[in-house]
Parts: sequence; structure tokens; C-alpha cells
Amino acid sequence: MVSTDERRATREARLDELHEKLIEAVDKLMSGEDWAAALRFAARFRSRSFNNTLLIWMQHAAAFEAGLVSEPMPSYVAGYKQWQQLGRQVEKGQPGYQILAPVTGRFASPTPADPASWRRLNRFEKPRPSEEVRSKMIGVRPAYVWDAAQTSGDTLPTPPAPTLLKGEAPEGLWAGLAERIEAAGFQLLDVEHEGMIHGANGVTDYMEKTVKVRENMDPSARVKTLAHELAHVLMHGPDQNAARQHRGVGEVEAESVALMIGAAHGMDTSDYTIPYVTSWAANVNGQEPAEIVRATGERVRATAMKILDQLNTQKVGDGTPPGLDRSAGRTNSAAAKRTSTAPTPQSSPQHAGTAESRGL
Repeated sequence: MVSTDERRATREARLDELHEKLIEAVDKLMSGEDWAAALRFAARFRSRSFNNTLLIWMQHAAAFEAGLVSEPMPSYVAGYKQWQQLGRQVEKGQPGYQILAPVTGRFASPTPADPASWRRLNRFEKPRPSEEVRSKMIGVRPAYVWDAAQTSGDTLPTPPAPTLLKGEAPEGLWAGLAERIEAAGFQLLDVEHEGMIHGANGVTDYMEKTVKVRENMDPSARVKTLAHELAHVLMHGPDQNAARQHRGVGEVEAESVALMIGAAHGMDTSDYTIPYVTSWAANVNGQEPAEIVRATGERVRATAMKILDQLNTQKVGDGTPPGLDRSAGRTNSAAAKRTSTAPTPQSSPQHAGTAESRGL
């Protein structure tokens, strides 16, 4: 029988392995092209954390190089039991992609407003009368997901995807972004040409509480610029001292958010974003581009997600298989074995049926 200490040591070893994989993935994002590709991918898998996005991306690339999957990019990923819920089965010999899944605990408090009053409940412990109970993430554990290309079975439905003609903007996106800018207390103003805003495409003024975007651009360029300026509004105000220490970091963040917003609507901004991000990242004194990725990746994703969640627009999928409710059927079972062995129904609980939650 495996002891508690042995299980803990195994978990820690797997987490160390995942950490090394994550560092390797980040260190490969040394150019604007790679950074833009990672962000486009993250926009398609925006239900996952930025770190888990990179882990899935890297492991799928290795599976493609090994001839285990036919497509170079993942389409949808889910846990073993989740694929079974959709009438599909992980094929024999297919490796699961390691990700970081949350470990949660229950906490109770008689006075929720007092941080010191919260106590963790034991597994079967009930709260006292009048206590409020909340779940809180207390750590992470290794878990596994598989791409659709690693499964077979029922056909997945094809969700509608937005399509754009060159120069056009996604329907409703300008209005949605403008609404978020105004909700933040800023006034949106159109200007005739770049000469009126010091040669820029757009400008955010925190003192005047204005956002200005030049009119003499295609609708797609204007809406991309508006997303960029909204990112500045939300991320780089006077109260964001850490984010304002170097303009280069702020510009990388804002343009990265704009790329994710565009990619989530089927809009490719690479021609502008790649040279823009590359030039700014290269000018952050004392920091390598990979360091900037480590520092800004999850912050960019969180801001883009906040914006996207508030937009009533048609978007591309988020990496979750159509028809799957990720909140259903969560279990506390152990992490899956790394490689599927086409188990019988009796042995399938060995495989992790849980996907990520809380943005992991």
C-alpha cells in the first residue's frame, strides 16, 4: 500500500516536472512571432490559464512531431471522463497532456468580513450555526487532458464561427469596447488623423479621462486600436505603479490584450502586432523578452477574459468541446495515468475526470 508520504513525493515530483515544462515553453517565446502565436492560441483556449495553455500547446506539438496526432494545433481538450460524457473515448496509447488542476478546501467564518476569522473545515466537518462557508483554492495538483484528435466516437457539433472580410471589424465589437471604456469613466473621441494625436493610432489620457482613436483607418484597425486603448484604461492607470514602471511592458501588455480580443473574434492582427510587440519588448532595459512573458502572460489573459466576458458578440470557441459542461461531474479522484490503455468501464476511474476550474 502506498503511504501518504510516497503519494506526496509523487505529486511534488510531477509538479516539478510541470514547472520545468512551463519554463521550457516560456523560454521558447523569444520573438514577437512566437509571442503572437501563443496569444492567438490562448485566445482560442481562453477557459484555461495562460500557464496551462502553454503546457497544452507544447505537449501537443510534441505529440504531433511524434506522429500521435494529425493536426499541429489542438482543437478541443477535456478530461478522460468528460470525453466519455460526449460519447467519445481516448484512444489506446494516446498520452495525456499534463496540466495544473486546483486543490480546494472549505472554510467557515462567523464574521466573513474579518479575514482572521476564517477556519478550514475538515473533510466531513459541518459549519457551526450562522457560519458562512466558502471554497478556496489551496494548491494545485497534476491532472491530464486529451485533445479531440486523441479520441474517437460521436461527432462533435460544429459551433458557428465569426468570419471577416479584409478591413472589416467583427459585428458589434466596436460598440461593445466603447461601452466598456465609457463604463470605466472615460470619454471616447474620434479624431480626423494621426497628426492630432502625435502620430499615434490612439491615445489614452488618464488626466482628462479620454480615449482618442483616429478615423482614417480601416474598421478592423480602428477596433484593434480601441481594444489596445481599453487595455491601457484597465491596466495602466496612475494607481498601477508596477505596470507603469516601463512603457515597454505596458505597450506589450496592451497590444497583447488587443491581439487576444481580435483572435477571439476570428480577427488576425499579426501584421501589426508582431513588429509592435517585438520592438517594445526589445526596449525594456534589463529584461529579456522571456522575462516579460513570465511577468505579463497571466495578467494579459485575465484582462482579455474580463473584457470578453462583458462583450455580447459572436466569438470563436474557447477550447472546451461543444456540448460539454465543465462544471458537471467534477470528482476528487487521483490524477490520470499519463497514457491511455483503453480501460474497461470498471477501470476507468483511474483516469482523471476533472478539468481545471478557477481559471486554471
